[in-house]
Amino acid sequence: MLKVFTKSEETDFIHEIANTFKSVDITNEQLGGEIVDFSDQWFADASNLIKPTKPIRDATKFTHSGAWYDGWETRRHNEGEYDWVIIKMGISSARLIGAEIDTSFFNGNHAPFISVDALYDENPDLNESVIKENDQRWSEVIEKFECGPSQRHFILRENGLTDDKFNYIKLKMYPDGGIARFKMYGKICHPHVAANDITDLAFIGHGGVVTAYSDQHFGTANNLILPGRGHDMSDGWETKRSRSVGHTDWTIIELCQISTYIDKIIVDTAHYRGNFPQYITVHAMLHQNDQDIDPSSKNWIELVPKSKTGPDKEHSFTVSKNMRVSHVKFTIIPDGGVKRLRVWGY
Repeated sequence: MLKVFTKSEETDFIHEIANTFKSVDITNEQLGGEIVDFSDQWFADASNLIKPTKPIRDATKFTHSGAWYDGWETRRHNEGEYDWVIIKMGISSARLIGAEIDTSFFNGNHAPFISVDALYDENPDLNESVIKENDQRWSEVIEKFECGPSQRHFILRENGLTDDKFNYIKLKMYPDGGIARFKMYGKICHPHVAANDITDLAFIGHGGVVTAYSDQHFGTANNLILPGRGHDMSDGWETKRSRSVGHTDWTIIELCQISTYIDKIIVDTAHYRGNFPQYITVHAMLHQNDQDIDPSSKNWIELVPKSKTGPDKEHSFTVSKNMRVSHVKFTIIPDGGVKRLRVWGY
């Protein structure tokens, strides 16, 4: 059975994904997700499904195939049961919890139904060419679900996270049609790291997850823990301009595992040249229950004191502290944009 959320319940859905199940979108191309095979993409490319941007529509634009759509759209009159696309995750593997299916602007040509299968392959870098639609390892993780036209659909598995881990997804739409965007949410399985190896404990690919934030008007807080340095201001965390004295914005990140040593913090303002924050601080705490963390709690311990930042560069702050830490709170003063946050430790 599936738990379905309406558009008005989107905040509840995101809270469940991030706080209850510690999950993120594991098919996004920013995380290295890629399309490896599909049944058809006559009207619009399957690669659009995993783009991080919101879908758009230009009704005046036509291509050789027909009307242009920002999504995946197949031919009419599919003679098979469904059309399909196979997506390789950009991370090692994940346990799966739910999905978001966006049919924005597909109205009259939307996918009537979808379902999702998944499999795990031991050697994904070697076996891309042999992951086929009829592979016997596929198992259903999201049962057949009815889609409506031009809307976002939020669904969770009622029986919780899958017990098994997966690294390939097969999205099926019955019998054909169009989908603008697709997100598969899962809890990333942390790759093995030796106990004393310095690693980025906040990195999304290691299992770090954003659990709370004050604002993300121009760019989502999850962008802070993505790989690389991005390509422009669209793939960082950026808040509204503040108008009140003493204003700050913040985000809380749960680390991939409890650390015993924090080596350094890196704050990257790449591409933020006129809207970087004036100052930042970084705090940490050990939090081991299921209750939401209070951002104003007195239990936060300072890692980086109030420090000035500059445009378009990495700022490195040495910490060198032995301490047990499960969460960090990153504060920008008073507002602005930051591309990445790295928390190096073990």
